[in-house]
Amino acid sequence: MSLKNLLTRAFLQEDLNFLLTNRIPRRLATRFMGWFSQLRQPLIRDLSIALWKRCTDLDLAEAKKTRFDSMHDCFIRELKPGARPVEADSSRLTSPCDAIVGQCGRVDGTQVFQAKGFPYELRDLLGDPALVDLYRDGCYATLRITASMYHRFHAPYDCTVEHVTYFSGDTWNVNPIALKRVERLFCRNERAAIRTRVGAAGHVVTLVPVAAILVAGIRLHCVEVLLDGGYNGPHELACHARYGKGEEMGWFQHGSTIIVFAPRGFTLAEGIAEGVRVRVGNALMRMPEGGAEAIP
Repeated sequence: MSLKNLLTRAFLQEDLNFLLTNRIPRRLATRFMGWFSQLRQPLIRDLSIALWKRCTDLDLAEAKKTRFDSMHDCFIRELKPGARPVEADSSRLTSPCDAIVGQCGRVDGTQVFQAKGFPYELRDLLGDPALVDLYRDGCYATLRITASMYHRFHAPYDCTVEHVTYFSGDTWNVNPIALKRVERLFCRNERAAIRTRVGAAGHVVTLVPVAAILVAGIRLHCVEVLLDGGYNGPHELACHARYGKGEEMGWFQHGSTIIVFAPRGFTLAEGIAEGVRVRVGNALMRMPEGGAEAIP
C-alpha cells in the first residue's frame, strides 16, 4: 500500500485524527509551522512540497508561478489569469474561495450549526448585536478550505469593506471530525469579521475567515497588519476599501474556513448543499429584489 493511502487511512480514523491534530500544543505547533514553512532553504522547500504533493491532492497546474521560494510561498500561491471565471449574473453572490460546503442554509433565529447537533449563537461568533439582529433568520454558508486548495479569497460581489473586527483565539482544527466534537469551535478560534456593503442596494454581507491549527494568520489587503496571535489590537479596524466582484481580498497563511452571512431574503444558489465543492466565482447565494435591510 502506498504512503499516501496509509496516511489517508490513518487520518480517517476519527480518534487518531482528533488526537494528532488537536491534543497537541496547538499554539506552539502553529508558531513552529509558521516559521518552518517560510524557510527558503532549497532542500527543505523541495522536500516539503514533494511530501505535501504525495500525501494530498495538491495540484499546481493552475499556479501563476512554477517555482516557489518556500512552502509558505506555495501555500499562498496566486493562480494564472482567468483560472477562476466569475459568475456574471448580477443576482448572484459568488463564493469567495475554493472550498467544500459545510453547514449552510437559513439561520434559525440567531442560531447556526457548525455540524449536526452542534449549534452556536451569532453573538458568540460576531460579537456585534447589530449584526446579530441583521442576520436573524438570514442565510449562511460555511466554506471549508482544505490544505491542498487555493488559499486566497475574493470579493463575492462589487462591495465596499466598511469594518473589520479581529478576534484572537485558539487554533483548533476545523475539519469535520473536530466540528462534531468541540462545541462552539468557530467561536473559540482566531477569526475576523469583515463587514461589506454589496451592490447598488447596499446589502450588508459579512465574511468570517476562521483560522485553525497551523494556519493562524489572516492577511487582508484592506488593513496594514497581519492578523494573528501576535497582533494585540486594536481589534476594531475601521477601513474603507472597494472591491470588484471576484477581486482578491486577502489570504490565509495556509487554509481554513470562511463563513458567509447575508440578511433575510438571500437564499442559497442552485446546487449549493453540504459536501458540494465550489470554486472562487461560482454562484453561492441568490440576492433578493428591492432595497437593503438597514443595520439596526
